[in-house]
Amino acid sequence: MAMPPPYKQPLVTFCLCVLLLLCAVPAHSQENGARKVVKKAPVQYPSILKSKGIGGIVRLKVFVKPDGTVRDTEVTGGNPILAESAQKSVMQWKFSPGSSETIMEVSVVFDPRSESN
Repeated sequence: MAMPPPYKQPLVTFCLCVLLLLCAVPAHSQENGARKVVKKAPVQYPSILKSKGIGGIVRLKVFVKPDGTVRDTEVTGGNPILAESAQKSVMQWKFSPGSSETIMEVSVVFDPRSESN
């Protein structure tokens, strides 16, 4: 295998490190904002994608109603072939009640090497 030119080696190393960090994170979700998640539904990792080692992160904008149920989700980034699975799960989540509708940012991580997917 041919080595990349010396000026590209730091970029290659950086990209590999980022990829390893992303793959090392188990399947979970992270929420930002004042509303807390009370109940999460399991994320269904498409078995064909997991068996082929296809993973990634799906970022969602989640519209949470005052009663804590999810009104809607919108994909804001990440792996498009995993987006539907992430949305189906997050639509079933329950958040703590609030005084008005809240918009939350959520990241769902799919790691093909994780046992919890």
